[in-house]
Amino acid sequence: MSTPPQHTEPATTPRQLSTPRAAALAGVIFAALFGTTLILIRTEMPEGLQDSTRWLNSQHSAITTATVLMPFAGISFLWFIAVVRDGFGRYEDRFFLSVFLGSGLLFVAMMFVATAVAAGLVASNTGVTDPAAHAEVINFGKMVVLSATKTYALRMAAVFMISLATIWLKTGLMPRWLAGLSYLLALALLIVSETSMWVTLAFPAWVLVVSSLILARSGLIEQLRSHGD
Repeated sequence: MSTPPQHTEPATTPRQLSTPRAAALAGVIFAALFGTTLILIRTEMPEGLQDSTRWLNSQHSAITTATVLMPFAGISFLWFIAVVRDGFGRYEDRFFLSVFLGSGLLFVAMMFVATAVAAGLVASNTGVTDPAAHAEVINFGKMVVLSATKTYALRMAAVFMISLATIWLKTGLMPRWLAGLSYLLALALLIVSETSMWVTLAFPAWVLVVSSLILARSGLIEQLRSHGD
């Protein structure tokens, strides 16, 4: 008696994941969201300690909007980091890659801390029983937000730009003028980020330029990577 033929499932071979070109749009989204967040925080939050309670009462909607936008900006920046690293291919250097990833993650972490403190200030503005103590809490929280953003987060952003510009300069994956511009903007963030609000907007503008170039040069980058492989 003959046995019926058995149908076997065709063997499937794993397929290598490839980064879609549209992922570079994450940098564009980050630039828009982070730029808006910076403007809301820096224009609506006074630098000094004067009228802190009145500031929180009158500008709580703008601060709330910034705290809602920042998580999505951080997620977009993580995608941007992944897209940029994917473009390295075999040209990765462990030293500069470690600085690149570390500074990028620290930047996101510090911005999350700053917006979390701002959200806490807004949430604590109801049911106040001791106005004097509450004013001190607002002053402290406001200084934490400003210090975390312009003193620490943006300086980590400058280190991120320097490490990435150095990788580009050594590998030739991006034009030399972009590496030079990255060094200049990073130096400006390191030196004058605490004195001028508008200088801080250089970072989201830089990310926008980089993302646009990645989208425009994606074919050339793929050729360089395949040649390196």
